[in-house]
Amino acid sequence: MPAAPNDVRPFAGLDDTDRAILTELAADGRLPNNALAERVGVAPSTCLTRTRALRECGAIRGFHAEVDPAAVGLPLQALVSVRLTAHERAAVDAFRARSVRLPGVVSVFHVAGAEDYVLHVRAASGDALRDFVLDHLAVDPAVQHTQTSLIFEQARGMG
Repeated sequence: MPAAPNDVRPFAGLDDTDRAILTELAADGRLPNNALAERVGVAPSTCLTRTRALRECGAIRGFHAEVDPAAVGLPLQALVSVRLTAHERAAVDAFRARSVRLPGVVSVFHVAGAEDYVLHVRAASGDALRDFVLDHLAVDPAVQHTQTSLIFEQARGMG
């Protein structure tokens, strides 16, 4: 069975330098290799080799730009909690596969507790958010219940 993206992986081979590289890149993914090498105390060639190895082993999943949602016409954000009607692996996997492809979905979290999933959604307006819930979730036979929480403000942590 393939591992889920956030399963604990055997990163036992990572040393303090690798962890320092990961910490620096988590804080600033655009950090040039020379500056990164200087911050972690290794030669630029060593830093580049280690960064490539960290990408290849999955410790670095990717790089992205953090864009203000309002700049792309999606100023409204929400967390939509979803409770599924059935909890067999096939039903859970099918919902996850569908939900990540829905318009406006930024992230999908499979969670423990009363709800099964939390979807981070961006929308152009309250009407568009309502339409998303009604058109994509309320009509899905796999969905028993939803609860939407508007995001007033988002601040990214360092972790």
